[in-house]
Amino acid sequence: MKANLDFLQQPPEFWAYVRTISQEIGYTATHTNKETKVKTKSILIPSRNDVLKAFAKLGLSLNAIENEAGELTAFGKTLFDYFSYRSEIITNFVRGNLMDKDEAEAVFYSLFNELDPQCPLPMNKQKGDKKNYSYLTGMVNMIIESNLDGVTTCDYDPRSLTTVTHQDMPLRTLSRRVDGALPSVVNPIAIWEIKEYYYTTTFGSRVADGVYESLLDGMELRELSNAGHQKIYHMLIIDSHYTWWECGRSYLCRIIDMLHMGYLDEVIIGKEVVTRLPELVTEWKKEILERENIESPFG
Repeated sequence: MKANLDFLQQPPEFWAYVRTISQEIGYTATHTNKETKVKTKSILIPSRNDVLKAFAKLGLSLNAIENEAGELTAFGKTLFDYFSYRSEIITNFVRGNLMDKDEAEAVFYSLFNELDPQCPLPMNKQKGDKKNYSYLTGMVNMIIESNLDGVTTCDYDPRSLTTVTHQDMPLRTLSRRVDGALPSVVNPIAIWEIKEYYYTTTFGSRVADGVYESLLDGMELRELSNAGHQKIYHMLIIDSHYTWWECGRSYLCRIIDMLHMGYLDEVIIGKEVVTRLPELVTEWKKEILERENIESPFG
């Protein structure tokens, strides 16, 4: 999933409003049917009245959102459009692509049997009956390997910090280790983080920290880009329906915000690994050949 271009180039003040309103009013809502007592969950879309009350409580001005006649400004319209879009994309796209453990296991073994992988397939950190492959990481590694066609290498398990060099000297080094880099963590064209939580039963601080770690990576990459370095593609890959939808819908909102703030180039949601990742690997192969001034056989 890539960012919606309508919201990608918004100024920092726009995201200050998004965060302030989301924090004060909330990211999510739970509705209970009075007759059946069945609860449904949704991504909250703040109303104008919600925002009016929140800003009054905080002592903030509405001047940027509406004019003296009470009509929405262009800024205000874009703001409410974004809240609607965020709710729609999470509810109708993200939720449907998130897999549970059994679905992920089936996709993993389907790829395993089809591709005969030679790449690393790490195990999860669970114990006992829950001990098994890290399904999402394994899917990512197998799909990348099968689509590289030997054009370049890939570091499937970086054990060092991502470093960018200039004239064979370190120019920038990121603060954190990432989960994968192409072709390596030294001068990569792409890096990615993988957040799979198939066995998690609560949304704890470890999951929340993973979101903010990606934000830090994105901020450092933006600083690098502003310094004139070639683009490094930054991708976040997530899965687990229970963790992200049932427990962590507010963090899905934060991820969509990060995507549109430009700190992520793409978010791959569960099933998208199979459909979108091969396309990305093809794009990366072309870019590697172009950077090396090699005529691309891919057109």
